[in-house]
Amino acid sequence: MSEIFHASRWTAGNLFFPTVIEISPNAVVRRKRAWFSVDEMSFSMSKIASVHIQTGLIWSKILIESSGGADPLESHGHTKSDARRIKELIEQYQAQPENRPRNNPG
Repeated sequence: MSEIFHASRWTAGNLFFPTVIEISPNAVVRRKRAWFSVDEMSFSMSKIASVHIQTGLIWSKILIESSGGADPLESHGHTKSDARRIKELIEQYQAQPENRPRNNPG
């Protein structure tokens, strides 16, 4: 079971193809469509290091960083409530035992 969040079409870069963030117990996926392509970026739930939300008057920007050093997953144009829900879901899924990183000795 996953939840899907769409950026507003009223924000820059989202008019024709709004950014979509999908949160599942296993991963976070961001899909950004263009006319002839799709840019898809995903992070495993166990590899997410931090979630940063920057809220404005109406819209929020979400920055999700991985522990692997990859480029952060960034999306803007989400409502404040969606941004808070995204952060809440990530924290909830990371707290589940099956998503915690395991310490495997050598």
